[in-house]
Amino acid sequence: MTTPVSPDGPAPADPRSPDRDPWAPPTTEGAAQPASPYPPPVWVRPPGNGMPIAALVLGLVGIGLGLFVVLFWVSWLPAALAVVFGCVGLSQVRSGRATKKAMALSGVIMGVIGLLLAVATAVFTVVLVKGAVDEARKEVKAAEDAAAAAEKARHLTFGRSYTFGNGLKVTVAKPEPFVPDAFANGHAKGNKAVEVTVTVVNTGSKRVSVETGLPDVNDADGASAELVIDGSGRQKVLTGYVLPGKEAVGRYAFSLPPDAADAMEVEFSPDAMRWEDAYWSGPTS
Repeated sequence: MTTPVSPDGPAPADPRSPDRDPWAPPTTEGAAQPASPYPPPVWVRPPGNGMPIAALVLGLVGIGLGLFVVLFWVSWLPAALAVVFGCVGLSQVRSGRATKKAMALSGVIMGVIGLLLAVATAVFTVVLVKGAVDEARKEVKAAEDAAAAAEKARHLTFGRSYTFGNGLKVTVAKPEPFVPDAFANGHAKGNKAVEVTVTVVNTGSKRVSVETGLPDVNDADGASAELVIDGSGRQKVLTGYVLPGKEAVGRYAFSLPPDAADAMEVEFSPDAMRWEDAYWSGPTS
C-alpha cells in the first residue's frame, strides 16, 4: 500500500525518530522569526560642501591676484568662479544638500570683491601706462625740439657767431672780393673769386686745438667751390692751439662760377670728429 505524499514535500523528520541524523542542524522551516527590536537601516546621502569650499578658496585667490598690478588680467577668472560656485552652494544649502552656508556666502562676497579689485587694477594700469606713454612722448618731443633748435642755431648768416662745445666762438665775415695773382691755382677765367675770413675766439679757460682749419664753401647751386691758392701770401689756414681769451684768424679764397656766384654757404667746424659743422650763408655782394 502506497503512503500519500504531501504536496508541500515530505514532512520534517521527528527529532525523536531513530532515523534522524543527530549531526544535522535543527530545522527552522515553518518556525516564526522573532521580530527585530531595531528599524531597518535607511541610507542617507551626506551633505556635499564642495561648492562652498571651492567658492571660498577661489574668492581668496581672486582677491590675492587682484592685489598685484601685473596679475589683474587673470584675477577676474577665479573671482567670477567664486561668485558662481558660491551661489550654487547657497542653493544647495537651501535645498538641504549642503551645510556650509557661511562659507558659500563668504565665497560670493570675496568673489565680488575680487572682481572689483580686478576692474580697479585694470583701470589703474591703463592710467599708469597712458601716463608713461604720454611722458615718453613728451621726452621724445622735447628731444626732437632740442635737436631742431640746435640744428637751427648752427645755421647763421654772415657776420654772426656760433660757439662750439669746446668753447671756441667762430665768426664768418661776409665774403669780400678777391683778385688772384697771375700764378693762382683753382680759379677759372670768368669765375668770381671771393675771400672768406674765419675768426676763432677761445672763450674757455684752457687752450683748445683747431683740428679742422679749412672751411668748405658751396656756391648758390649747392656745388662745392674751388679753393684758390696763389703766391700772394694773403691766405692763412687756421691751425694749432688757441689760448684762453685769444683769437685766431683764417683767410681763404674760393672761386665761384658766374651763374652761381650771387650767394654762397660756408661750412666750418674746429674739430669735425667731435663737433658738427656750423653754416654761414648769404649774398656775396
